[in-house]
Amino acid sequence: MKCSNCSAEMAAMTMEAHLSAPVEIDLCTPCQSFWFDKYEDMKLSSGSTLKLMKLIGENPSQKRAAYANVLPCPRCNSQLIYTHDLQGNTRFSYWRCPNEHGRFIGFLDFLREKAFIRALSAKEINDLREKIQTVNCGNCGAAINLAADTVCAHCGSPISILDLKQPQQWVTELNQAPEPMKFDPALFKSEPDQPHSLLGAFAQWLTKSGVGT
Repeated sequence: MKCSNCSAEMAAMTMEAHLSAPVEIDLCTPCQSFWFDKYEDMKLSSGSTLKLMKLIGENPSQKRAAYANVLPCPRCNSQLIYTHDLQGNTRFSYWRCPNEHGRFIGFLDFLREKAFIRALSAKEINDLREKIQTVNCGNCGAAINLAADTVCAHCGSPISILDLKQPQQWVTELNQAPEPMKFDPALFKSEPDQPHSLLGAFAQWLTKSGVGT
């Protein structure tokens, strides 16, 4: 299947799902984006979501292909509709098919949707200001002056951080399941001598993308 943004051939991945047959999702590494057919992202098991988190960490890019103003649905060629949504108090965005064939979503927004990345509270932003003056937007790469702004002046994205509560909870549940899927808790430690750990790879991508960890 062709990517809606850059027209490159998307890679298909078969993932385990909740209480249903496995689903086949599509990803475009140059655009750092996924295509999910209708409800596929909602069907993903916790283990599959953690595997996608690892995949994102292993595919860093400082030169993500810019999103076009008009994106076609890869299923029906209709113009995708840019859509805003909320996960808790964290905003995320994606492009959805008006005929409900699915949606196109960037890696960062997928992580926001799954509660791996969240917006900073006012107190956290104030604490951050005491340590650094400028951060780079994880969405577009523009500089954010912490003395004056709490969101990116270029694209409007809020300053965000990695939140490990959700993936850690999933790891615990998976390890305690009747047929456990073993995930070593050490994978969530960012150690200098463990460059290929789950969080280590993910943190490297976040750092290159300008998101605080």
